[in-house]
Amino acid sequence: MPETLLFGLHAVAGAVEAGDPVSEVWLARRDGKTAALVRAAKEQGIRVTQLPPEEMEQRFRGKVHQGVACRLDHVEYADESTLIRIIDEKPAPLFLVLDQIQDPRNFGACLRTAEAAGVDAVIFPKDRSSELTPVAAKTAAGAGSRLPLVRVTNIAQCLKMLKERNVWLTGAEGESSTTVYQVDFRGACAVVVGNEGKGIRRLTRDACDFLASIPMAGGAESLNVSVATGVILFEAVRQRGLGAPST
Repeated sequence: MPETLLFGLHAVAGAVEAGDPVSEVWLARRDGKTAALVRAAKEQGIRVTQLPPEEMEQRFRGKVHQGVACRLDHVEYADESTLIRIIDEKPAPLFLVLDQIQDPRNFGACLRTAEAAGVDAVIFPKDRSSELTPVAAKTAAGAGSRLPLVRVTNIAQCLKMLKERNVWLTGAEGESSTTVYQVDFRGACAVVVGNEGKGIRRLTRDACDFLASIPMAGGAESLNVSVATGVILFEAVRQRGLGAPST
């Protein structure tokens, strides 16, 4: 895909730290935080260009850059072979499936949450879905660079492949009488969340082993998709005992 521009200190630093194909970093500020970024970039042979603030504004007019920007020559996505390798190598992998998440900020927030929860890979479709756009990358704060992102042509077929390899699929469904706290996430599993307005599609829903809801109190009818993703993933984290105190 064509080059991608990232803006903001956290997004740029995350890309550099992850070893992404950053070809140039532009700076219009000098402080302790950017000094660490400059050191990391130079260690990797990345060109760092210092610009006057007015030139930075002119070059990236309308962008919220915080005086920091970079260029990625391309973004590589993984394919289903990556999922198979993870399943073969890990006894209980955890995957996140984003079924047509279209807002890049939601997409990026889901990636950031997924990394924090220890997800092994994020799966999303080629069509009618956000991808790792500059906005999504900035929201992800580097998580999009560190997580395997698997872009597939057909989500339903990919889910079928996962099921054939004994990965249990749980779809987020607000109308389900089963709650996420009643689902067993301790084995190999994938959490499936859907579009901001329509939820998961019928074929995707049909492929799931379980449909589960998040109990809601008060007047709220639903949660933002990235928030819902966090609730479900960290229930999986709790069940798996990650971060539990030693006894």
